[in-house]
Amino acid sequence: MPTTTIAQQVTALAEAMAGLPPNEVMGAFAREQAELATRGAPEGVLPAGAKLPDAELLDPHGEATTLYEALGGQTAVVVSYRGAWCPYCNIALNTYQAELLPELTRRGVTLVAVSPQAPDGSLSMKEKNDLAFTVLSDPGNRIAGSLGIVIAPSAEARAAQLQLGLDLTAVNADGTTGLPMPATILIDADRVVRWIDVHSDYTTRSEPTEILAALDALGR
Repeated sequence: MPTTTIAQQVTALAEAMAGLPPNEVMGAFAREQAELATRGAPEGVLPAGAKLPDAELLDPHGEATTLYEALGGQTAVVVSYRGAWCPYCNIALNTYQAELLPELTRRGVTLVAVSPQAPDGSLSMKEKNDLAFTVLSDPGNRIAGSLGIVIAPSAEARAAQLQLGLDLTAVNADGTTGLPMPATILIDADRVVRWIDVHSDYTTRSEPTEILAALDALGR
């Protein structure tokens, strides 16, 4: 556990992409990724021990809900991801489904994934990957804002996204280009952050083993 890590899958994807002819679009993404990795996590990230505020969210059908309702009064793992259009997010969520969710269920821990993507996009991700955990839309990046992890693509990356047909202002529920840095947050039943793992390089994610180790440290 796990049989294939997220990092190994990302490496395999990178190797496959390296075999393609060089192009300016992929070069723009590579430069953005390198710059983000160098920048590191932003200052002001919500620390462990702080309470994560509630936020109004939308379920995959566009119905109003809240973060606290989704957590259900249990210890929870909240995954902040960019959207169904992000291949690295798909790798992570599929891995969590296969490698993490069964153990979380055994421990009585809830798994919730949140992105700024509009509800119809969240629904397509849930259906496409047959995810067995809650996927919610966070219009305006309220949760990511509370966590201190909201960023936006560089002008060069934004132009490359548009060349590929990805317009974040059409994909995001609030019509902006704001994105969360990928993050994993452990929240206890009192809504207090007990562990947070933020990734400035969006090709990396918290591994299931790291998440379970954090839960072990909490006695869960």
